[in-house]
Amino acid sequence: MGFSIPVEETARQTMTVRPVGPQDLAAVMGLERRPGFAAFVGRSEEAEHRAMLADPRFAYRLGLAPDGEAIAFAILSGLGDPSGNLYLKRVAAVRPGEGIGTAFLARVLAEAFQTLGAWRFHLDCFADNRRAQAAYQKLGFSRDGVLRQAWLRPDGTRADLVLMALLKPEWEAHSAAGV
Repeated sequence: MGFSIPVEETARQTMTVRPVGPQDLAAVMGLERRPGFAAFVGRSEEAEHRAMLADPRFAYRLGLAPDGEAIAFAILSGLGDPSGNLYLKRVAAVRPGEGIGTAFLARVLAEAFQTLGAWRFHLDCFADNRRAQAAYQKLGFSRDGVLRQAWLRPDGTRADLVLMALLKPEWEAHSAAGV
């Protein structure tokens, strides 16, 4: 008799998360440019990525499958903020909806709160990106508000951004509960 392990749990156990180096920029840029991602994931040109990589206020993380394939990345900003605010500038996973991104972000959060000195980890996402909001809520984030019509899309329409955040004590309680 067999059993199945949810994809998210499998990804959490087998994924390696490490800092991004300049040699990884092609993988990062490939992930943020996957078909269908333009509506939900921002993108940067190589020069902007290189500038952020060189800036000590930014941290890039790459999620790797056991075979070495880049399957997720995140860009954090605000390192060194005296108030402990760390901002998730961008996150993407190779196959949305499979739990890879949630498992990856759980690992990034652990590093943020345990090693990088975060007290508050915050982000914004498009109001119509319900899948992302559900994933963030699953990790313990609360919805802090909405920035109405804050984003100008390439087609000229405007989009609302949902603000979400997670505080260190909330993350600790959520992690202790094994959620």
